[in-house]
Amino acid sequence: MAVFKPENVEDFFEIGEVLGSGHFGQVRQVRERATGTCWAGKFLKIRKIACSRLGVDRSSVEREVEILQTLRHPNIVTLKDVFESRAEVVLILELVSGAELFDFIAEKDNLLESEAIEFMKQILEGLGFMHSKNIAHFDLKPENIMLSDKVSPNPNIKLIDFGLAHCFHQGEEYRSSSGTPQYIAPEVINSEPLSTASDMWSIGVITYILLSGLSPFQGETDEDTLKNVIAMKYEFFERYFSTTSSMAKDFILKLLVKNPKDRMTAEECLLHPWIKPITRKQVANRNRSSINMKNFKKFNARRKWKMSFNMVLMCNRLVQLKLLYKGRSDPDPLQVRPLYSTQIRAHSHLAFVPCPSTIHCLSLVCLTSVSATVPCLSTTRFLAVAQLKDVGFATARLHMYEQEH
Repeated sequence: MAVFKPENVEDFFEIGEVLGSGHFGQVRQVRERATGTCWAGKFLKIRKIACSRLGVDRSSVEREVEILQTLRHPNIVTLKDVFESRAEVVLILELVSGAELFDFIAEKDNLLESEAIEFMKQILEGLGFMHSKNIAHFDLKPENIMLSDKVSPNPNIKLIDFGLAHCFHQGEEYRSSSGTPQYIAPEVINSEPLSTASDMWSIGVITYILLSGLSPFQGETDEDTLKNVIAMKYEFFERYFSTTSSMAKDFILKLLVKNPKDRMTAEECLLHPWIKPITRKQVANRNRSSINMKNFKKFNARRKWKMSFNMVLMCNRLVQLKLLYKGRSDPDPLQVRPLYSTQIRAHSHLAFVPCPSTIHCLSLVCLTSVSATVPCLSTTRFLAVAQLKDVGFATARLHMYEQEH
């Protein structure tokens, strides 16, 4: 049973800077008063009325907490404590200070398959432990695969965000339609009974993207993507897989299988020749092969833009509800705390600020190390401001600047 402490979190932790924001709350750095250790505090607004759109359902938080209290593994984020007040629940989590795995890789000039495999092994070890406890993640995607820190040459992988995770009980049939279209398995779309095998499909998709910089089922719309998943419509295009080993392709083929029972388990993946080569020839083939870094960088840049776009849609909705800004006139965008900011490439950030007169957010492309934690953008090199519908304009301005410098 999930354990919640009915105490004030500020009696035990100093509340620090904002690390990120989501639909139902914030993640802030917190410092334990007794030890000085820094953690991540996930502040969640609890839904007061069942039909309300504001806040998260308490039962969902209970499920996530119960699962995290079960999992103790080097490759899974650790839950330390949970505090509850009338308005919110605060999860005290291990501070994962490194970047997303895909962002870390995108900064490299090249990456051998053997190097990529070291990351995959850690993901599979964390997932294997989770599955041994009959727990499925159900939301495996690049955004939920983080690095423990930024300074280690070989940082630990950390699986995060267990909001959609589920613990299976004996004889239980569980169905869910949640997840991200690019990464969900056919049985999720078809409303069939689910199992830990659904996570293994996601591993196949992530591996395909990691090696090629191409999403196997991505369509023009989410509906097209889901149709492609159901139809198993994907190929190993030579243009994108020319430097990929045959063992890597075989690894993917044994995961992107329509029947969940026929997919490799996490344990079987760790014994596959691509992960654990048996012969010297297999080792040599793996060491000669590399990921398609040029295309991978393009994929990751598009992914970050899409994340920003989706975040602004949410921010705009909150602005319309007057939850983020109560002023009567538009402020100077460079003097306002960003609602959200993300790094889109080295030294370039996309930040968003409220614009009440248009009931929209403004997008700013800035050349500096800004984040959602800084008080304002006044010290940044300002490149472009545009309404959400004109984000393409901001992108073009960034490209123009890069060409000129």
